[in-house]
Amino acid sequence: MNEQKQIPFTRSRVSKETEHNIRSAVRNADSIPTENTKSRIAIADDAPLLYAFLSDPQISTPIYTLPSVLTVEAVEKFIAKHQHEQSVGEGLLFLNFNSDGEIGGYQDLCIWPQWAAGELSGAVHPERQGKRKGIEGAKLGFDWMFDVLGLHLICETGALDNHRTARLLDGLGFERMGTTVSHRDDGTTRKSLVWEVTKEQWKERHCT
Repeated sequence: MNEQKQIPFTRSRVSKETEHNIRSAVRNADSIPTENTKSRIAIADDAPLLYAFLSDPQISTPIYTLPSVLTVEAVEKFIAKHQHEQSVGEGLLFLNFNSDGEIGGYQDLCIWPQWAAGELSGAVHPERQGKRKGIEGAKLGFDWMFDVLGLHLICETGALDNHRTARLLDGLGFERMGTTVSHRDDGTTRKSLVWEVTKEQWKERHCT
C-alpha cells in the first residue's frame, strides 16, 4: 500500500528550464477553458460571492482542499493563499461564471513545477451536475494543464466513498495508484484514493 506516500506518487525531476517555463505559465494565467460563459482568477473581492457558492453542502462537503469551517474570512484567506501560490508558480484559483454573472463552478490547481505535475480540484453548481458538465469541464481543464502549463503528469485524489469522482477519473483513463492520507490546514486527515495520468496517456486516449 502507498498510504505514507505524498502526491504525486510519480516524481520525475525535470530540467530547470522546464520548471521555469511552468512557473511562468502559472504566473501569467488569467483564465481556464470552461463550459461556462467565462472564467477568471479569483480576487479578494470575490470572497462573499465564493462563500455563498460554497455554503451549499452539496458543493463543499466532498472537497477536502476547502477550509474546514467556511466563513467569509476563511474564504478570503483561501483566495489569498492561492494568490501567493500563483506568484511563485505553484497554484491557481479560477471562478467560472454563467451568462447572468453567477458562479457556476470553480477550479483549484496545485502545481509541482519541479516534477511538471499538477492536481485539479473544484466543483460545478448542483444544477449543472448530472448533465456531463463536470466531465466536460474536467476534460477542458486537463487539456489546458498539459497544453498551456506544460505539465507531464496530472495526479488526482478522492475520498474512498466519493463514487462520482471515481467514475469520472476511471472513465477518463486515469490509473489508480493506491491510497494516501490527505491533510487539511486544520490538522484533520482523510484517507484518499490516488489516480495519475501522463500527458502521453491522455493524448493517446483523447486526441486520436
